[in-house]
Amino acid sequence: MRQHKIPYWYSAHHIAGANQWHDEIGRALRKCDWFLIVLSPDSVKSTWVKRELLYALQNDRYSGRIIPLLFKRCEHAKLSWTLSSFQFVLFDKDFDHICRQVLKALGKHPSRSRR
Repeated sequence: MRQHKIPYWYSAHHIAGANQWHDEIGRALRKCDWFLIVLSPDSVKSTWVKRELLYALQNDRYSGRIIPLLFKRCEHAKLSWTLSSFQFVLFDKDFDHICRQVLKALGKHPSRSRR
């Protein structure tokens, strides 16, 4: 995302020590234009991932702007039965290919990796 100058928010990188992380997540969700959810057995078990997804599903500004990325096979319907109606990005190829798919979903013109 950085390479393509797309601002993003990721809790592990954007929550500073001693902050109220639940407040930081709420602020980020109110600011973001897109919602990318990484699906894995661990994320499906997470109460917070479920809360974040439900927030995005209930918020009209995310309509057509939710991108599920299937990182590992999992029972994603446990998070929401509505996920099956979305076009998934499958993490089944090399990383650069996946990034190009996500960029395309965001309406960006993906280019080959410049590593």
